[in-house]
Amino acid sequence: MNRLDDVRSILSSLVAFDTTSRRSNLDLITWTEAFLDPWATSVIRLPSRDGLKANLWARFGPDEPGGWVLSGHTDVVPVDGQPWETDPWTLTERSGRLYGRGASDMKGFLALCLAHARQFSGRPLKRPVHFAFSYDEEVGCAGVGPMIEQIMLRGAAPSVVWVGEPTLWNVVSAHKGVRVYDVVVTGKDAHSSNPALGASAIHEALELLVTLRGIARRAEMSPVADPTFEPAYPTLTIGAISGGTAANILARECRFTFDLRSTPDVDPDELLTPFFDQVHRSRERLSVHGPECGVSVQMNANAPGLGRRSDSEAERLLRLLTGDNAVRSVAYATEAGLFQQAGLSSVICGPGSIDQAHQPNEFLAVSELERGLQIFDRFLGIIS
Repeated sequence: MNRLDDVRSILSSLVAFDTTSRRSNLDLITWTEAFLDPWATSVIRLPSRDGLKANLWARFGPDEPGGWVLSGHTDVVPVDGQPWETDPWTLTERSGRLYGRGASDMKGFLALCLAHARQFSGRPLKRPVHFAFSYDEEVGCAGVGPMIEQIMLRGAAPSVVWVGEPTLWNVVSAHKGVRVYDVVVTGKDAHSSNPALGASAIHEALELLVTLRGIARRAEMSPVADPTFEPAYPTLTIGAISGGTAANILARECRFTFDLRSTPDVDPDELLTPFFDQVHRSRERLSVHGPECGVSVQMNANAPGLGRRSDSEAERLLRLLTGDNAVRSVAYATEAGLFQQAGLSSVICGPGSIDQAHQPNEFLAVSELERGLQIFDRFLGIIS
């Protein structure tokens, strides 16, 4: 079996595991542990609190600080309701494309990492190479945090974190942060003929929604710190809203969710201050109608942005490996921001196109794997 066939075979095995975020990833983790066992110096499983999922931290070479982390997530998004032309859990090759859920986002990079485990094992490494495979990236980068904490606690802080999200092997050195909030307004139902006897949750929600729209409009007018982002300013959108039962009943409940994507130079807490001030006022108004009335705000995702560090070791390494010197930023979030928040030099670069992520008939071009083999050859030349 040649090297490309080896990568293709590993990718086929990875795609076959349905690791949709709502499901466990443990079968894939167990398979990966067995795959790495002959080659890695250590393989550590880091379970989630409920034990249903796990991160995987593997090391090649000496147990000391420094070295390189190759990072990727094992979970994928659902295929429900999408018009797939092939079985999403069976890697299918057609006309130079490999179809399957996660092929591009981002099991292709994981397959390249695993296909080189033997080479990493056989090199006299002076600094370690790590694999960091996470869970729940697709639901707000929720799973990788405990693994980063363990990395730092073990005194194994790396010099470079290479996050292999799909970029067509272009270097991406900055991305926006993402927060997602669910808001529940609880009022008091009453007949619409006498509104003073109740409190409409919808009316109170409107005050909050108008405040959020004001924040969004002001953000559009804010000074542009990094024009490489598109759009170059923070964005805030209302994604869903529901509430009420009938035209002649004051709504007891109104729910909505909103998404904030802030550039790395913007403090999201400061940006949202007017909203939380309005939440406080709404709670005070509603409280007179009973203790059950009020406003609940829950943050369901919080992925920090990745700030540009043009002179970082991570960026220098990936530019050397790829030959790419263009300056790029993206509006989607990755785990790179969390690694950087922990003080680790991080950059994004990997096979496949982000345009394929989350789509029906997701595919990874075979040519992307071929280029990946060349890039990994250069990496092997640098680390040994």
